[in-house]
Amino acid sequence: MNGCAATCPARIETEADVAAGRAVLMEIAPEFSRIPGPLPLRRRPDGFAALLQAIVGQQVSTASAAAIWARLEAAELCAEGAVATASEEQLRACGLSRPKVRYAHALASARIDYTALRGADSETVVTTLTAVPGIGRWTAEIYAKFALGHVDVFAAGDLALQEGAKLLFDLPARPTEREMRAMAEAWSPVRAIAARALWAYYREQTKREGAL
Repeated sequence: MNGCAATCPARIETEADVAAGRAVLMEIAPEFSRIPGPLPLRRRPDGFAALLQAIVGQQVSTASAAAIWARLEAAELCAEGAVATASEEQLRACGLSRPKVRYAHALASARIDYTALRGADSETVVTTLTAVPGIGRWTAEIYAKFALGHVDVFAAGDLALQEGAKLLFDLPARPTEREMRAMAEAWSPVRAIAARALWAYYREQTKREGAL
């Protein structure tokens, strides 16, 4: 693991934290200096609703996910207690598929201590969240990165990150998840900054939105 420079933030809470992390990243891997700043902050609220929204968005378009979420909000079915007591019919009426109804109920039943997760390390967050049906490693790492502000977590399974790395490093093929995770080891302790940079580069190069 690379040593962390004095400017390396403990958490990513502000745009200044992103800028400080970016400076560290460019020292570690000068190739990232080709990506113009500033990089996006992309912080999100943490808690039950954030994870439920991630479940809602799985394998559907952004527009469809937004429509389903709006119906859940209108039905007041975004809180842990409300989802725990909601019937399958109520959740289905908002647009959730049967598997996602199961995942929503499983998340509500898990009774995760979201306050405790704020002080947990990345692997503890990932282990805790992936124990819930419907939450995979990608979702857990994204939650750690953007809802909790972890600096050194990397969602290696993200296709846009893989494509961004292929473009930036002129690779012959898009790296696999395993290859991407191994590659990202070199960017520790600011892998979350590297992810922001690769997403930005992917969008700039392809003129399309990435995975987020």
